[in-house]
Amino acid sequence: MSIRFIMIGGFLGAGKTTAIGRLAKTYQDRGLKVGIVTNDQASDLVDTHTLRSQGFDVGEVAGACFCCNFNELTDVVGQLEARQAPDVVIAEPVGSCTDLVATVVQPIMRLYNEKFDVAPYGVILKPSHGLRILSDSERGFSPKAAYIFKKQLEEADFVIINRIDELQPREVDELEALIKRERPDVPVLRLSAKTGDSFEGLLQMLDQRGAFGRNILELDYDIYAEGEAELGWLNSSLRVASDSEFALDELLVDIVDRLRTSLAEQDAEPAHLKTIGLWEGYHGVANLISSDRPAELSLASDCRTRTADVVVNARVATAPETLTEHVERAVHAACARVGATAEFRQTQSFRPGRPVPTHRFSEPLAE
Repeated sequence: MSIRFIMIGGFLGAGKTTAIGRLAKTYQDRGLKVGIVTNDQASDLVDTHTLRSQGFDVGEVAGACFCCNFNELTDVVGQLEARQAPDVVIAEPVGSCTDLVATVVQPIMRLYNEKFDVAPYGVILKPSHGLRILSDSERGFSPKAAYIFKKQLEEADFVIINRIDELQPREVDELEALIKRERPDVPVLRLSAKTGDSFEGLLQMLDQRGAFGRNILELDYDIYAEGEAELGWLNSSLRVASDSEFALDELLVDIVDRLRTSLAEQDAEPAHLKTIGLWEGYHGVANLISSDRPAELSLASDCRTRTADVVVNARVATAPETLTEHVERAVHAACARVGATAEFRQTQSFRPGRPVPTHRFSEPLAE
């Protein structure tokens, strides 16, 4: 029996991990076995920790995007198969990637046709960035970053407007109109991955069979590579310790909010800021949706502790060394506020290299 392969794309910070977690739980509740594959340019990915802490079987492809590390993607899926023989595998690609239909979906269809049953490819729209980019008010974004964002929509079989619980109906209508201007033929779903509102529509879309995964892009890889390289990319892991108890959730939110403030002072637009704290079965996550909104606690640990392991992921339009300074300063200041100290154990900070896909098919598989 073939494995249903689902890939959910979308720009950095769009809410992919929340949607995938809810999707996986829904499938499990239906009696299906689910495996998840996360993806990042470096290890220590908050999303992997978050999904594992929720009890899911998660494999990680680190060091390159799925398209450039296709063989590891299939190897990781093989490891999930060996552990639990999943009915469904859900893949979460790097949020700055596009051209995934030509480099992931089509290769799976062609090379592993008997093994996988590929679902329609959905892309989650990040409302805060989507409104600015699609309305041609690209404040905080270079044209090259906006190019990647629009190309992600162009290759989608359907587009998801997420976070409708945080938007006014007129804002959702405006976003859908902007999407339809770019892709008049594409289905648009409205949902909240956080609350589950209208989530049934996503399930119904992913259950469909047909001529999907065929939107192969005409893509300028020079612009694509330059757009990705404009982002400083940082993953840090650290241990926080104090002689007295502190509220883990408050520390996580404070770290992200301090980063938001310091980056805004430098006019450095964050595409993605997220931190997770873990200790003895407790886990909390704080993230930043947009530079013009405060940090939010997306997953509460309700934990008071003297020690915690913390992972920080940041993707920001600034130099990697500058981003490292901002993160270290924010972490140390937030820890000092609660009487704690931070020991950085590993930091990876860089600009992504030029994408070099393992496979790329310029024409869709014949029906």
